[in-house]
Amino acid sequence: QVQLVESGGGLVQAGGSLRLSCAASGDNFSNYLMGWYRQAPGKQRELVAVMTSGGSTNYADSVKGRFTISRYNAKNTVYLQMNSLKPEDTAVYYCHAKHYRIGSIDYWGQGTQVTVSA
Repeated sequence: QVQLVESGGGLVQAGGSLRLSCAASGDNFSNYLMGWYRQAPGKQRELVAVMTSGGSTNYADSVKGRFTISRYNAKNTVYLQMNSLKPEDTAVYYCHAKHYRIGSIDYWGQGTQVTVSA
């Protein structure tokens, strides 16, 4: 079982940057696929970016070239660097973890609010 705690959200003007952090505890971090999701008001939660422990990444088309996911396995932490932010990036951002074992459950952080003003 793993616990996830996000930090780094806030209010930023369009074109600005933020970096989100997610600290994991409770299990071997390197056994988990880590990712970031977001949910805007009235919309479904959507994938933003994921990263394997080996360094492979996948991004939503809407954030490619602007967001970068990274992980520091020695510190059990995953990051999301967000540049060139747009008002449509406004959402609650959630850290996500899923063990590589087939049938494992999803783990979520509590979420952190990101608000981008025009």
